[in-house]
Amino acid sequence: MKGGVILNKIAQNLFIFILVIVFIMAFSSSYLSLSIDNLAYVLVIGIDKGKDNNLEVSFQFSTASKASESGSSQKSPTVMDTVEAPSLSTAINLMDSYMGKELNMSHCKVIIFSEELAEEGISEEIYTLINDSQVRPSANIVVSKCNAKLYMEQTSPELENLISKYYEIFTNSSKYTGFKPNATIGDFFNAIICKTCEPVAILGGLSTEKPENQTSNHIQENYNVKSNQTPIEGENGSENIGIAAFKDDKLIGELCALETTTFLAITNKIDRFLISVPDPDDVNSYIDIYLYPKGSTSIDVDTSSASPFIKVKAGFTGKIYSMSNNSQYLDPEILKNLSETCNKYLESVFTDYLYKTSKDFKSDINGFGKYALNNFFTTQDFNDYNWLNNYQNAFFEVQIDTSIKSSMLITET
Repeated sequence: MKGGVILNKIAQNLFIFILVIVFIMAFSSSYLSLSIDNLAYVLVIGIDKGKDNNLEVSFQFSTASKASESGSSQKSPTVMDTVEAPSLSTAINLMDSYMGKELNMSHCKVIIFSEELAEEGISEEIYTLINDSQVRPSANIVVSKCNAKLYMEQTSPELENLISKYYEIFTNSSKYTGFKPNATIGDFFNAIICKTCEPVAILGGLSTEKPENQTSNHIQENYNVKSNQTPIEGENGSENIGIAAFKDDKLIGELCALETTTFLAITNKIDRFLISVPDPDDVNSYIDIYLYPKGSTSIDVDTSSASPFIKVKAGFTGKIYSMSNNSQYLDPEILKNLSETCNKYLESVFTDYLYKTSKDFKSDINGFGKYALNNFFTTQDFNDYNWLNNYQNAFFEVQIDTSIKSSMLITET
């Protein structure tokens, strides 16, 4: 009996010993492979056309530890490396080998495509990135009018020490300026595979490239600009204004700041925006007005014929932003006339924008197809209607209801 008990205890102790060894080996290998020192965190990916049908892929990494050593007031330095490869996945593997660390995409904030590459189609790269579980769907997608690598090199935020922080918040202004969309790779992928809409991206460029003899007398002129055209001068060499519109996975056209604001208003993605409308009492001047949506834009799509008929209704409240010493903006009749002028102006802007997407781009970037889908009993009926190709035959009716109020803090006595 004693011998049997002893053997059982030895077996139990041996089992426990082997179990401990297995756990130690498992966790030690996990620690070694997942240690932060063995990972290279990618902040930005830039993709250009390379030579011989290759891609030129640039990776930007943050080296925050160097900044902490030199003091918190110093901007966090970055490292950027570029590789040419036949595909994005091959480029990532090559960069893994070059860096001696595994590339981690979980902190990637922005993916940048050059305009040249986007015109040829970027679906393969989009699918590769989306298929990577580390790439967040919230990462923004930018189409640069210049080389993507150059765009990355010129981006130097003035008010942020961490460039990752800048890339995380740089689309926030879309809610109150309307100059650029918050376009993500997740939304882009969904639009590619969707049959009710088309994808868009942020239009980027260099702030150092300015047209000659550019002047800006009022906000309206600034609203007609895109990236590479603004009068801004500063330390940051890149800028993001406008929309890159796609048909399927190919870049089809660009929208200026005013058209981008219209897109955001129609798709209910803006809180407020500033515009200039013609002064009803002076055809040579403009009045600057802050507009706030009253509610969601109403969309109605009639698909009873091969030419879709789309009604767009939007309402805004407005406050006069520009003032002069002889302003009479407390007069109810003047405010009424200004509201009517604003309605006519916005109806013209919205209509021109919609026909541009339909006739010029032939691309439903507004997502009207999801409203058209309600008109069909089955998905097959909708597919047979061929919405994405039929959108080019669309006609539009726009109704705007604006209520302008004076924002004068000093009233007449």
